[in-house]
Amino acid sequence: MQAEQFLQLLRQSLHDYQLTRSEKSDLKSWLESAEPEPPVISQLRNAAFDLARTAISSQPAEGPSILAWLEDVIRLLHPRQTASADLYARAWFSPQDDCPREICSLISTARHSIDLCVFTITDDRLTSAVIAAHQRGIRIRIITDNEKTADPGSDAQRFQDAGIPLRIDHTQWHMHHKYAIFDRAMLLNGSYNWTRGAAENNEENFLVLNHQPLVNRYQEQFELLWEKLAAFEGS
Repeated sequence: MQAEQFLQLLRQSLHDYQLTRSEKSDLKSWLESAEPEPPVISQLRNAAFDLARTAISSQPAEGPSILAWLEDVIRLLHPRQTASADLYARAWFSPQDDCPREICSLISTARHSIDLCVFTITDDRLTSAVIAAHQRGIRIRIITDNEKTADPGSDAQRFQDAGIPLRIDHTQWHMHHKYAIFDRAMLLNGSYNWTRGAAENNEENFLVLNHQPLVNRYQEQFELLWEKLAAFEGS
């Protein structure tokens, strides 16, 4: 069975906005027999997001069911963890470590995409690095909290003025994440907000790692939140 057949199964399963047990079994059987390489897994994952995005656009009332379908599909597509000499994991702590330097390094070495999901961004050094990456053609998306965009020094408007897609949580609750994904392959996550206070004064931390199943999990949540916040665009 070729990848196109897998995609056909996905399309059929989305007709009723749920992934039934038998459909899940069929998809799982294909994955086990085909053993697709990571690039194919990535293509299938992106196709699933595209299908969900199109379905939500045409049937917004079915949004929650479609997102649940997407979560089930993404779980199936998570690649098996294998031992690798290339596994990277490192912890950074502020103020003793030069956290902005590490973040800027990750931004500057990104080749394809950067997805930022950060509660507050006011450190101009990081903002300038993000804008520079955007200007060299890196696909960047940013999610942040609505209340923090009104803080003195918030760089949300700078991102928008630069033409970087940015979505904001307008609920009464906080969008409190502080993580970033580089090239869908490297994750930065921790308590660290992208502020000078976090860099120079606060006791903060973040991890940088390329453990693909964890990266995939965060990428999945980013995509779900990105779609959820589409309803607030223009607010």
